[in-house]
Amino acid sequence: MPTAEQIQEMFASLLPGLMGVELEETTPEKVVATMLVRPDLCTVGNVLHGGAFMAFADTLGAIGTVMNLAPGTRTTTIESKTNFLGAAPVNTRVRAQSTPLHRGKTTQVWQTMIRSEAGKLCAVVTQTQMVLPA
Repeated sequence: MPTAEQIQEMFASLLPGLMGVELEETTPEKVVATMLVRPDLCTVGNVLHGGAFMAFADTLGAIGTVMNLAPGTRTTTIESKTNFLGAAPVNTRVRAQSTPLHRGKTTQVWQTMIRSEAGKLCAVVTQTQMVLPA
């Protein structure tokens, strides 16, 4: 099972790294990360873009699934639903926690709660990951 540091290194040059996702905890039961709300990740009004919320959550749910994969398998997102509940202003930090709702042999479902620096719930993302042969 990869460590948070190994995963951080692995996606340094990929979208999560470019977005500035910083992993704090990666276990089979929970993935926690933060991200700075930079101006280039914002929309009009200087708040985090909805797509950035979704990419942030998708990253955490995928990592959670990876932490639970059997040898010789891989994963891909097959469905994602986001409820936007509040804004995250530019130059603040969002924090996300992803936990499993279902960890089966062929699918896993993860729910990610993203909160503003002030602790306000900004988005809830539920995603389904398919487990495939490697």
